[in-house]
Amino acid sequence: MSASAPPVPVWRWGDPVAPLRALLARGGVLAIPTESSYGLGADPWNAAGVEAVYRIKDRERGKPLPVVVAAVEQMADLGIDPDLNIVKRLSAHWPAPLTVALPLVLPGARPLPASAGEGTLAVRVPGHEGLRELLAAIGHGLTATSANRSGGEPVLDPAELPELLAGEDAMIVDGGVLPGGPPSTLVAIRGDGLVVLRPGKFPAERLIAMTADGAGFGRHWPTRE
Repeated sequence: MSASAPPVPVWRWGDPVAPLRALLARGGVLAIPTESSYGLGADPWNAAGVEAVYRIKDRERGKPLPVVVAAVEQMADLGIDPDLNIVKRLSAHWPAPLTVALPLVLPGARPLPASAGEGTLAVRVPGHEGLRELLAAIGHGLTATSANRSGGEPVLDPAELPELLAGEDAMIVDGGVLPGGPPSTLVAIRGDGLVVLRPGKFPAERLIAMTADGAGFGRHWPTRE
């Protein structure tokens, strides 16, 4: 961390949530614990916050950012219909490290900055209980891309986060040292089936039954590495 940069504030469980809401509203970024490593959390609707995430990661702007929500009901605020058949069926698996690219149905022409202009958004109800509680207290979902420079190793120890966040309007949510391991499993709808875009922590085989009975998703379940 630069000697001239002020220290990055740390939020601990039980602290007031109001400072986190204020930071997110002005376009700041939280380092948040997830099931495996720390992520960068911004308000998905706040263009300044989303831009800060891209800047911190040195990430290509055209790539959408995944989002975590406290519960399926929070998806409606993102432009995802929580009454979709697939959402109802996925609810049997959430909370879990299972991220699904779901279609956006946005009012008018208002774009969702986190989606980078795509018609879908990768979203999940995370398996990290403390993160779900925090999302409920904040009142909306957060981006959850990994807290590291693009191509770098995921951050497990919060002591490593100040260097990444130096000079940013940011705060660290201290979840202790995280277990690491695979990221969330990422899947997408393809025709009448599901495609695995990224194998991960959630055993994708558990989704086979959801596509095998013909209830809206056909009888095939293709996988792409």
